[in-house]
Amino acid sequence: MPSPSDQRTGLAYGFLAYGMWGVLPLYWHLLSAASPTEILASRMAWSLPVALIFLAVARRWSWIRPLLRQPKRLGLVVVAAAVISVNWYLYIWAVNSGHVLEASLGYFINPLVSIAFGVIFLRERLRPLQWTAVGVGTLAVVVMAVAYGRVPWIALALALTFATYGLVKKGIKLGGVEGFSMETVIQFLPALACLVVLGVRGESSFLSDGVEQALLLAGCGIATALPLIAFGASAVRLPLSVLGMLQYLAPTFQFVLGLTVFHEAMPPERWAGFVLVWLALAVLTWDALRTARTSRAALAAARTEARTDLAAQAVTSRVVNRAQAAEPKTSA
Repeated sequence: MPSPSDQRTGLAYGFLAYGMWGVLPLYWHLLSAASPTEILASRMAWSLPVALIFLAVARRWSWIRPLLRQPKRLGLVVVAAAVISVNWYLYIWAVNSGHVLEASLGYFINPLVSIAFGVIFLRERLRPLQWTAVGVGTLAVVVMAVAYGRVPWIALALALTFATYGLVKKGIKLGGVEGFSMETVIQFLPALACLVVLGVRGESSFLSDGVEQALLLAGCGIATALPLIAFGASAVRLPLSVLGMLQYLAPTFQFVLGLTVFHEAMPPERWAGFVLVWLALAVLTWDALRTARTSRAALAAARTEARTDLAAQAVTSRVVNRAQAAEPKTSA
């Protein structure tokens, strides 16, 4: 079990990771002179050198050769890279098209979609409170559809792509830095080709909008990698139940930015939809905490029982040894 010092460090890294993810809309907004396609391509292309630097510093190269010998896992990495690319593009487009609040909704409902995927694809069984949370979340989507006058497709697409990404990553079984690095290798050539085409057409803001814009586009790699590295440092130090609660920080920050910085409309019917989502997440979190507490109590009881059994066996062994020692020895 991690020490209190490790847990404090893990919390700091967790707040840093989800905080950076939460304020990313501000960064993408700074790049609004560029098209979402150029921002995405820059993000993918500049992530590779950042990933290679981290691998070189940490000297983590041993995983590459075994991975290359496993075509199935490589195929899953390609799928993961494709799905997260779609997710990134939708998010960047949503932010720079005035849909920050709907984008935040997508990440609020993502845990509910992940649970549904677990039932559908992994044959997981849900507890009653988890079914309640999924039901309330489904009702929230219906309410939001009425509020928007359409299906909230941006939120649903973001939640579905990110949940799919998480599902695929389960089959890859690579660490955070390693998985990110391999995905950026796959993304790099298509991203580079896209940037070259934009440059040839004269549609590249990297080449035409000055040094500041070029530096911001190049910084996309750091903006992508740093939260992931902080998340990895947090994940090894914190229980999953704590990480599960921290994940709501990012969409909360996005929601606040949508209201206060981007001044997006929030009529009462949309508030009703968000409140239902938050209610579903509260039920889900309560169930997770209660289950974790029950599991810890059961584990502690099992350990206590095991220690008691060992102590009883030791006492019995001493009694038997003393009895054997007290028996009179007969001569041959």
